[in-house]
Amino acid sequence: MLGVALAATAVMGAGAAAGAVGPVARSEADLAHHGHVSLWDGRVGVWLVSENLGPTDLSQATVRLAFSVPMSGGQELPPACLWSSDRVVSCRTGELRAAGGVGELALDLRTAGLPDELTVDITTAWRDGVADRNPRNDRHRVLVLATGDPYVF
Repeated sequence: MLGVALAATAVMGAGAAAGAVGPVARSEADLAHHGHVSLWDGRVGVWLVSENLGPTDLSQATVRLAFSVPMSGGQELPPACLWSSDRVVSCRTGELRAAGGVGELALDLRTAGLPDELTVDITTAWRDGVADRNPRNDRHRVLVLATGDPYVF
């Protein structure tokens, strides 16, 4: 009887281990955005570099730029970008290889009025299901005064 009980325990233990779900392996990348924003005479210039510090390649990511003031309507954007609202532009980065893949973006926009200042929030909206344990370098809030100076992030 003891032999049957031990055999049943061994089979149940093996079955439980085989069916157990462990930690799911997820791809991981470290996406970073850097650049500068300028404001002058109702114009906003954005120069943005998106970089993948690795360790996994990214086929695509989306960066979101949210402005505190509305932009003038009817403005053309680069092919990789679209208007999400009159204050938000979303852009694809393109493929970013691990450990140094770089994508560049330049925007020349007009505000709806002539603000003395604005803020822009730069964030990663989507990264193709890849985890990022260091999100601090892909989220920025920049206060930009209407001086024409480049405000670096």
